[in-house]
Amino acid sequence: MAKLPKKNDPNLLVGFETSDDAGIYRLNDEMALVTTADFITPPVDDPYLFGQIAAANSISDIYAMGGKPVTCLNLVGFPADKLDPEILHGIVEGALSKITESGAVLAGGHTTDDEEPKFGLSVTGIVHPEKYWRNVGAEPGDVLILTKPIGSGVIFNANLKSWVSDQALDECIQTITTLNKGAAAVMAGFDIHAVTDITGFGLGGHALEMAEGSGVTLEIRTDHVPMMSEALEMYERGMRTGVNAANRALIEDSVHFEKSLPGWHEEIFVDPQTSGGLLMSVPAAQSESLLTALHNNGVAEAQIVGEVKFFVEPNHLIFV
Repeated sequence: MAKLPKKNDPNLLVGFETSDDAGIYRLNDEMALVTTADFITPPVDDPYLFGQIAAANSISDIYAMGGKPVTCLNLVGFPADKLDPEILHGIVEGALSKITESGAVLAGGHTTDDEEPKFGLSVTGIVHPEKYWRNVGAEPGDVLILTKPIGSGVIFNANLKSWVSDQALDECIQTITTLNKGAAAVMAGFDIHAVTDITGFGLGGHALEMAEGSGVTLEIRTDHVPMMSEALEMYERGMRTGVNAANRALIEDSVHFEKSLPGWHEEIFVDPQTSGGLLMSVPAAQSESLLTALHNNGVAEAQIVGEVKFFVEPNHLIFV
């Protein structure tokens, strides 16, 4: 991406330069489009749940920019010669339930033949061209709030070996099928300096993107980060995901663990999330009120997880 030409259209308010969650294009003084696309492979066997998870994951990018989702297009890879068409129907039906819940509509899509199922959405939303959020803009003294627990990557991998209890798996699925709609609605009433949703790069990777884009250092309190039931236990037992090593390599030059943790414990901070929570940087004076408002509006697991610092060497991530 760094070698691609930079944007030259003044109406492209957000492009790819800072790894934001979606692009934003201004239509007029009152409205801008928010555009994103994402798809995943199945983390569960149930087609309906797969559709719900994939849709919630795709739509999340719109909420992370402060937008309202409006239209969705299916993005489908499907092995038609191996799987029954009813499976695809179940996937789309699950996705449609979350699209409808978000207030958007399904307008069509595209299907290709593929060796394994893949599903996601291209989503278009709207936002005021002066009231959108970005993953840059965090200021020293800000407080960091995370709206969902982490750990879905290792939970799903461990489930393949039947290491995870049914209760822990059900809690994980409930978390990632929950839209970030409620959290975003609450956040709209506060001064949000920066926000991103936690997905494939894990908490560490997405937090570092915020730090680098904002020219600050983020300090994460390891004991305050909400974690899914049994996720840390799975890492202690030796479970990993296929991208833990790559995620850690991406941040290793800019991350420091001031708190001494076993290596397996550190792994959860690069655990790849699907439909993860929103990580936001907000003024300290508003943080407790915002946290209370989130809790009162159903975002029960939101937690203050750290703060924004300024050091001689910014653009870093510190776990304390």
